[in-house]
Amino acid sequence: MSINALAINCTLKSDPSAESSTDAMIAVLKSAFADHEVTVTETIRMAAHDIKPGVTSDEGEGDAWPELREKILAADILIFAGPIWMGQISSVAKRVLERMDAFVSETDDHGRMPSYGKVAVAAIVGNEDGAHASSAQIFQALNDVGYTLPPVAACYWVGEAMGSTDFKDLDEVPEKVSKTADMVASNAAHVARLLHTISFPG
Repeated sequence: MSINALAINCTLKSDPSAESSTDAMIAVLKSAFADHEVTVTETIRMAAHDIKPGVTSDEGEGDAWPELREKILAADILIFAGPIWMGQISSVAKRVLERMDAFVSETDDHGRMPSYGKVAVAAIVGNEDGAHASSAQIFQALNDVGYTLPPVAACYWVGEAMGSTDFKDLDEVPEKVSKTADMVASNAAHVARLLHTISFPG
């Protein structure tokens, strides 16, 4: 069964060519997913797009969200990735979640949101405490808008408090991160295949 994943990078860096620790973590998960026969088709740097503020699926002229929304909903698995800033998920991540709020009112005849049957996991990086708080924010919001979260749904790395080393600066991926990435990918792929066969009745 063919299962695909899409990664969204919620870094604050809008230049797609700018080096990002979030991209480095996505690369770890991409490799892990490949081991479980899941293709990560694309990574979208959300800050590079003009996502208007709001809570509908289309906020009018110039809004990049409608096209991004289509890509997100076309994926079996969503990798929701981003950095920690001030102990919280980034403002870009919050903007994306706010736009996903529209799913709540876009249900089918069985009350299912367009994200029903889709799986989501988180990828988080940062140089301060906040990985658990950030994953809690992401998980609650994604669950509210219809995504299914597998066990062990977050892969993260947090450096020394007030330190200067970023994840992208590490000489090698820590063993614990690699093992967690494999578990995230394995569980997400398993749940996605189950939902691909039999989705929620609503």
